[in-house]
Amino acid sequence: MFGLSLPAIPFLPFLSGNRDPEPEPVVLSRDQVDEIGRELDALRERTVAALGSEDREYIYRVIKAQRGFEVAGRGLLFLGFLPPAWIAGTAALSVSKILDNMEIGHNVMHGQYDWMREPALNSRVFEWDTVCPSDQWRHSHNFVHHTYTNILDMDRDIGYGILRMDPAQPWKPYYLGNPLYAAVLMVVFEWGVMLHDAEADRVLSGKRDIRELGPLARGWWHKAGRQVLKDYVVFPLLSGPLFVPTLLGNAAANLVRNVWAFSVIFCGHFPSGVQSFTPEETADESRGEWYVRQLLGSANISGSPLMHLMTGNLSHQIEHHLFPDLPARRYPQIAPQVRALCEKHGLPYNTGGLLRQVASVWRKIFRLALPPSWVSDQRETAVVIERRPRPEPAVVEPEPGEELEEARGAGAARTLVHDTV
Repeated sequence: MFGLSLPAIPFLPFLSGNRDPEPEPVVLSRDQVDEIGRELDALRERTVAALGSEDREYIYRVIKAQRGFEVAGRGLLFLGFLPPAWIAGTAALSVSKILDNMEIGHNVMHGQYDWMREPALNSRVFEWDTVCPSDQWRHSHNFVHHTYTNILDMDRDIGYGILRMDPAQPWKPYYLGNPLYAAVLMVVFEWGVMLHDAEADRVLSGKRDIRELGPLARGWWHKAGRQVLKDYVVFPLLSGPLFVPTLLGNAAANLVRNVWAFSVIFCGHFPSGVQSFTPEETADESRGEWYVRQLLGSANISGSPLMHLMTGNLSHQIEHHLFPDLPARRYPQIAPQVRALCEKHGLPYNTGGLLRQVASVWRKIFRLALPPSWVSDQRETAVVIERRPRPEPAVVEPEPGEELEEARGAGAARTLVHDTV
């Protein structure tokens, strides 16, 4: 939303905002919003009805491939005294960890394969190859993030409690370190995800009692302890004199997975054009309004089928936010229909290549590190939604001797303008 206004600074092209005239807002009538809701509900129903053997065989193939890469990677690291073997082993283990986290773990824990009645793919008991306990992730991600997607002060994925990722977040000198904090988070991303439910910023500010972290900490100790033992003790010891090369290979594979997962997730949530909302704007949402929020608060990454596989199909973040419990392999199939619906109603459909989206995210990270007075406005398309009036509360006859509380009317329909990022 902002671009640096000091032309003498050499990195102006990286930070500068769009100087084009402010685009006309897109206005959605109540009927249009309701129609969007109906069409997306129908799309979901058609997709659910089509689920079957192809989806079952697909997830089994991915699991088989993931296990194959893990066996190959760990086996090659036993030959880590040969540089080509070490590189190949680390690469294979990296692919295994990415598939486990993105296409298997993330999607299974969303309940995308619960319909199969396969105990090993049950969202409630599945565990993944990362330090974050699955039950904590399901709360912070499945519940908090997907319920309050891009709602300021409610969706903690906006900045993860440490970054300024939206201009509506008040600036303070601490945010001058935005790029540094983002780089550190990228490197240790699995640990950041693990600590997400702790709400460390609220603990430090006194808004949350540190004693509430006890149950979370016990989960961290057990899950992270097992992961550290496996990757940094057991397998390196099994390699005997190759302890150090195996340790470094495991650490490198975790680093590759962390950087990739961070990049994919941030590209789906924070490129230029992704919009944020306030609690007041989203109060009493209708089904259609909820869908519109998901459309405006997400972004896709265009690319090849292999790239989509390696992202867990989170390269289709728009479709994932619309239908988080549909098997992700279906997102590329329904994406053209979602895009056509957006075009029909004049809504932006935010998509772009990986490098473009990554560059957009990091421009935002750098821009929002600076005080608002130092940067200029970046024009984005606003969306105006005509909302229905809130329903009148039921009038209850008072009991004898009690006063009837005056019912508060809902007032006229209001028009909301979503802030843009």
